[in-house]
Amino acid sequence: MSHSTQTPSRSEMIYPDSDGLPMAENTLQFEWITTIKGGLDALFRDRPDVFVAGDLLWYPLEGDNTTRVAPDALVAFGRPKGYRGSYMQWVENGIPPQVVFEVLSPGNRAGEMRRKLLFYERFGVEEYYLYDPDAITLAGWRRAGDRLTTIPEMDGWISPRLGVRFELADDALHLFGPDGRPFLTYVELARERDDLTRERDDLTRERDDLTRERDEEQLRADHMAQERDEERLRANHMARERDEERLRTERLAEQLRSLGIEPAT
Repeated sequence: MSHSTQTPSRSEMIYPDSDGLPMAENTLQFEWITTIKGGLDALFRDRPDVFVAGDLLWYPLEGDNTTRVAPDALVAFGRPKGYRGSYMQWVENGIPPQVVFEVLSPGNRAGEMRRKLLFYERFGVEEYYLYDPDAITLAGWRRAGDRLTTIPEMDGWISPRLGVRFELADDALHLFGPDGRPFLTYVELARERDDLTRERDDLTRERDDLTRERDEEQLRADHMAQERDEERLRANHMARERDEERLRTERLAEQLRSLGIEPAT
């Protein structure tokens, strides 16, 4: 007795959202993945047509749920932002991620990374960057025709697609956006935010102090002006009293003269 098996149709095929593997094998790798992904998110925050993801399964072929890879970070230009369980390329108008990042951990094997390179080369990645945070080494590949070719010098390299500049130092890799701002960890961002808050508070206090001093100076000026006005009023009052006294004296003198008496001078 023979048994026949049916292959699921493309519409029935399930494309799992997880490969069961951890996002990272250690805290250093995890920090670098989140820093790169977060930096890319911030860089393209105002571009609705740029999709950024981290550790997201990418399925390049419809009807094939075994050909897949989950880059540590990917950038797809021409695709809208939004939440996805996986990146199914045929659903994304056939657009592959143009830029991918991988962060090495001690558990990564040379064969595994070779397979990833061939995968990215086969399915249309334009730029591929591989960073080893333990050895502080960086490698990059750029598409030339059907091949991903090695970028000879990564220190100072500027990604044609991202505009991101890569700099290698003794302590670590440093990434800078087109505006020169560095990619920062969450802790560094929090510290920068706190520094900005303190600077803003200091400026607010200085402004309040200047406002208070200006108000106090204005009060003193107003008080002095009031005193001058009062002094002027007193002087006018005294001058008016003198004029009235002079008029009374002159009238009295006229009255005396009318009586034939010459007033004493």
